[in-house]
Amino acid sequence: KRLKKKYTTVDFFLKILLITLFPISTFLLGILYEKIVSERNINEEFEVSQNVNNGNLISLQSKVIKENYVFKIKWGDLGKRMVEDGVIDKGKFAQAITGGEELPKDLDKYFKDGQNKIEVNQKNAQFWVDVLWGLGLANKNKILEEGDMMADGDASNFASTGGWTIGVGDPMNHYSGHSYISLSDKQQKTVEEIAGNIYRPCCGNSTAFPDCNHGMAMLGLIELMVLQGSSEEEIYKTALAFNTYWFPQTYLDIAYHFEKNGRDYLKVSPKELLSKTFSSAMGYEAIRGNVGQLPWPILERRGGSCSA
Repeated sequence: KRLKKKYTTVDFFLKILLITLFPISTFLLGILYEKIVSERNINEEFEVSQNVNNGNLISLQSKVIKENYVFKIKWGDLGKRMVEDGVIDKGKFAQAITGGEELPKDLDKYFKDGQNKIEVNQKNAQFWVDVLWGLGLANKNKILEEGDMMADGDASNFASTGGWTIGVGDPMNHYSGHSYISLSDKQQKTVEEIAGNIYRPCCGNSTAFPDCNHGMAMLGLIELMVLQGSSEEEIYKTALAFNTYWFPQTYLDIAYHFEKNGRDYLKVSPKELLSKTFSSAMGYEAIRGNVGQLPWPILERRGGSCSA
């Protein structure tokens, strides 16, 4: 009886041990599997990058990222007015852009009167993110007052609102609070339609939900161009140029994706390139999974950030 009781006790402890070890072993096997899959993906991406001809990448990137664009968009005195209204604190703005107390002349001119064109390039891309962000944030518009930004009744906690640290006072004091761009009902409808079609790879939302700085900046750009009578084709083309400077790797990878599939990037419409399929976070993730990690020579610095 004692022997039987002894074996019963041993069996009991063995069962407890097995029950304890099983989830631990399953957990460890899971970690091992993820590591194997991760290393395989890294190796696959490395093989893709090794098999890509560097000369082809240089040729392709010249199609995607131009040296600069000059758009016939009347900026007028918008910069000056935003400083006067406290939407932009010029000292904070200069510090964010240059790290100093003043802006260089080629940027400071946009805070003066009579600017009848906009020049954008790789060097001033961050300037345009920030200044257009201020415009999109502050300009009175139904998208800000009645759209997804106000779904919970409070728009103050988004990156595009709470993250606006280069103005005077609380950013919500300026949110949809200034009539810089007054649109007709027809123009407003056009803005809403175009905004709903333009995505950004930092998140899954369209410009109609401008919850980050790039979305808010794009909204300001669209409003300004619609007011000035630009065609939809011109607006999509201009929006793509800005997005390309803000997210260079995204559009370089997309161009490579099209090349792999026998399509010329330059013949794809800007509207299609800016769509959810390609320019949203999910869309680009699918593209990235297809093309792998590519060693673009032009990419010497990080992509767009969602902060000032």
